[in-house]
Amino acid sequence: MGIDLNKMRQKHAALTNKGGGDTNDFFWKPEEGTHQVRLVCPESGDPFFEAYYHYGMGGEGRTTVLSPRTFGEDDPIAEWGTRLWNEGTDASKEAAKRFWPKMRVFAPVVVRGEEDKGVRWWGFSRTTYQALLDVVLDPEYGDITDTEKGTDLRIDYGKKQGQSFPTTDIRPMRRTSALAGSEEQVNTLLESLPAADSVFERTTFEQCEKVLAETLGETETSDSGNETTRYNNAATTTNTTTTNNNGLEGVSDIESAFDDLLA
Repeated sequence: MGIDLNKMRQKHAALTNKGGGDTNDFFWKPEEGTHQVRLVCPESGDPFFEAYYHYGMGGEGRTTVLSPRTFGEDDPIAEWGTRLWNEGTDASKEAAKRFWPKMRVFAPVVVRGEEDKGVRWWGFSRTTYQALLDVVLDPEYGDITDTEKGTDLRIDYGKKQGQSFPTTDIRPMRRTSALAGSEEQVNTLLESLPAADSVFERTTFEQCEKVLAETLGETETSDSGNETTRYNNAATTTNTTTTNNNGLEGVSDIESAFDDLLA
């Protein structure tokens, strides 16, 4: 059996084009302004990776954790949230929201003008996910990821007047185009796609249990009666003082929390 040149190219890209394994090199976060990107589809046929995160965890409310539910596994933090919800009181239901993971979706893209950086994962909100799915499922565009006759996407990212958080507007380009100028360049880009398993490191059940204990301040809690009281006692020892309409405490901007995660 001869040498697998595709695997050799992937290894070469990991050492050179990807900066020796720096995780930040695998992600793209748009600056404010207009960008043109091409959605890339892996061999699985699904370009979207749904990840679930716990924000505002830990004793100081600054820890972000990738939920094991991302990979279909049990998550003790989410289970704690369910226990609180099942108590049935208004206070317990409100407290439960903090412990349920929030979805953030990622898709591999080639950023026009930055093709030399290869394929990178672009992370976005549920709202942007819906907008992308609308484009993908629109028969007017066909397969926008087709390497020969696909469609680039125009991304307008930034804060609009009167808004506190940036928004993402997506518009398909009018003309179809190839992913790259030659078949060799196309193959090089496709081979630079970092596998999800290598980018999104799994969090174990035990690791989540430790984060949950730190969040609840279990080393300082008393033998209080029900779960809600226990949570409220623990919450007073943390710095999670702000709550937005998503039920996230201690996190005013999910984009900032995700930036902290990458850092």
